[in-house]
Amino acid sequence: MPATVAIIGGGPAGLLAAWQLAEAGHAVALYEAQATVGRKFLVAGHGGFNLSNSEPTAAFAARYGARHPEFARYLHQFSPDALRRLLAELGIDTFVGTSGRVFPTPNHKPAHVLRAWLDRLRALGVQLHTRHRWLGFGPEPGTHRLRREATGEEFVIRPAATLLTLGGASWAKTGSDGRWLPLLQAAGVECVPFAPANCGAEVAWSAFFREKVGRQPLKNIALRCGTHTVRGELLLTDYGVEGTPVYALTSYLRAALATGEPALLHLHLKPDLPDAQLRQHLARRPAGASLASFLSKTLRLGPPVPTLLRELAPAGPLPTTPDGLFSLLTALPLPVTGLRPLDEAISTAGGVAWEAVDEHLMLRHKPGTFVAGEMLDWEAPTGGYLLQGCFSTGAWAARGIGEFLSGEMVK
Repeated sequence: MPATVAIIGGGPAGLLAAWQLAEAGHAVALYEAQATVGRKFLVAGHGGFNLSNSEPTAAFAARYGARHPEFARYLHQFSPDALRRLLAELGIDTFVGTSGRVFPTPNHKPAHVLRAWLDRLRALGVQLHTRHRWLGFGPEPGTHRLRREATGEEFVIRPAATLLTLGGASWAKTGSDGRWLPLLQAAGVECVPFAPANCGAEVAWSAFFREKVGRQPLKNIALRCGTHTVRGELLLTDYGVEGTPVYALTSYLRAALATGEPALLHLHLKPDLPDAQLRQHLARRPAGASLASFLSKTLRLGPPVPTLLRELAPAGPLPTTPDGLFSLLTALPLPVTGLRPLDEAISTAGGVAWEAVDEHLMLRHKPGTFVAGEMLDWEAPTGGYLLQGCFSTGAWAARGIGEFLSGEMVK
């Protein structure tokens, strides 16, 4: 008789692991605290359903920073191509966009993908139990305490193996609220405090700037933090800045802010224009021409750029020399005073420390209990890397569970 596996958490990592374990012949029960599974999966699809990325494996793994050696293994186990093949089994066609990101074809909405996935799990015999919250480890080894939210009844399950995929601590409305962290800590599992990742950065704008500029985009810019530069589109907001370049630099900003001082970003407003050409344009500025008019007509830098320059330039009038303007346009200092709150972040750093799990993602002090997805202490930029990271860790943990149940696991 096949062994019973409990998966606690119905996000991407849990759904992927459930499929693979059920397909391998294991009886799988999936428990989710919310009324429906895949809520964060659906929310992620609101801004364009970016499932993965077509970047080569070595470059893909490097997106996970200090954890790139582990993710190189996970991506080898379950790659973006493997994800696309799995979706094709569901009748979900995918394509690679101009940015290299992988999307389902426009006729496949997030709800459609999730529905097809759940249909496959049910066909494989996976039992889905919603509104069941994990309360921590049970009194005996390998047991777990759950509560039926509808009735308040608490009970203990005794599966042969368990996979925890309880998410991080951002977007609490989806169920990803991090309430599990103190429960693990109380059981002696080493954890790292949560911190926002892929979030906006706060800048202390003047009242005049907030009123005059509001929310406006700056397209085709480059943003630098220390030696790290990212291209993309920046959005000016009433609290500071957000957008893909900011998100990609969050970890560096967080490290800089940890020193207790403001962190500094440098904004390049014309990264597509070679420095020599930019200098030539600036040297030809007509005498008496207003800066706003010149920037708009010659460099296509209209509002809100002139106001932004006045807001952020060092004290005193704006420079009038070509060299002074060149420095301002290519390295405009943005002093960041903080990051946005945890619940506004797209993802989180922190969670279960890597020292707390073995190479199979099994908790060292809780044999038979595995961890995957955002519960682990890793981060990656947007662009398909977050979802793929969840899928790939889920696949890796499923493999470990299979070896554990068969007695083939090498310690």
